[in-house]
Amino acid sequence: MWFVATLKDIAKEAEVTVMTVSNVINGKFDKVSPATVARVTEIARRLDYVPSATARSLVAKSSRLVGVLLPASESEGIFLSSHNVVVIGVIERLLREKGYYLLLRGISAADGVAGTLKSWNLDGAILIGFLDSEIQNLRATFDTPLVVLESYATHVDFMTVRLNDRDGGYQATKYLIGNGHRKIAFVGTPMAERGVDRERYEGYLAALQEAGITEEPTVIPCPAVSHAMGVEAGMRLGQKFPEITAAFATADQLAVGLIEGLYSVGRQVPDDVSIVGFDDLEIAATARPPLTTITQNLKQKAATAVDLLLHTIQSSLDQPQETVLDVKLIERKSVRNLNPVVP
Repeated sequence: MWFVATLKDIAKEAEVTVMTVSNVINGKFDKVSPATVARVTEIARRLDYVPSATARSLVAKSSRLVGVLLPASESEGIFLSSHNVVVIGVIERLLREKGYYLLLRGISAADGVAGTLKSWNLDGAILIGFLDSEIQNLRATFDTPLVVLESYATHVDFMTVRLNDRDGGYQATKYLIGNGHRKIAFVGTPMAERGVDRERYEGYLAALQEAGITEEPTVIPCPAVSHAMGVEAGMRLGQKFPEITAAFATADQLAVGLIEGLYSVGRQVPDDVSIVGFDDLEIAATARPPLTTITQNLKQKAATAVDLLLHTIQSSLDQPQETVLDVKLIERKSVRNLNPVVP
């Protein structure tokens, strides 16, 4: 039979009261001698005592639960992109180091956020992947601290952490122009509202305008961010737009798919078409050829979200409503220089 140690077991062996053991377990050493602290700690370690999260939450009036909430349809589960996997992994580790637990939850409609917060008694939550219009329309007000990643929505109840997406699109396109490219396609998801891809597109347009490129932009829409969507876009690009010499893709998954799709229709990267991505995921460095991309520090983004959330949970001091992180271009081997060689 599996033995589960209790406070009473520790107290009996240490010959102290249950209250004394509870004080030691919860770090309240002011009324306990150092010798007793050492003895109780050693017994608890030897008995493999695990404190009850439920009991501790009742005492502290805190669940120690932080939710990571993502969109999920009624019929399908959560879609975890490579980007989200990295971010959630960092969030979980940082929360664990601070003594918190992560609840990963799919929400079929943004207005279900309030119900999730109450049902699970969450201390706070981080929202990933919701449309700005969904965030904007959420009912005010929430007592639970909330951080939204990659949102341009303004909401008094949320703190936001996002990238300088417009500058990322600008840097990518300017780099291609600097390498002699004038026919540059934009590959991304539909842009019906302001958001990540819309901002990256605006940066793309700004770089074209700055360079005096006035032709109608070539936009190749993808229904979603995935390798398969990138492959389809690459095949369309290679077959229907032979004049295009370069493309900026708003995600590395799309960019790597683009390369494969172009190869499948006889177009080589970077000899025929140059590609720049966005994210600097692991697949960017291992792609063939290695992908030039706009890097975002995913660990920094996740850490910033966790820091903001925990500071708000633990302190009454106001935190910044919006935090914008810088991006930069990482040069690899997926862009060909078309500029004339100077003798």
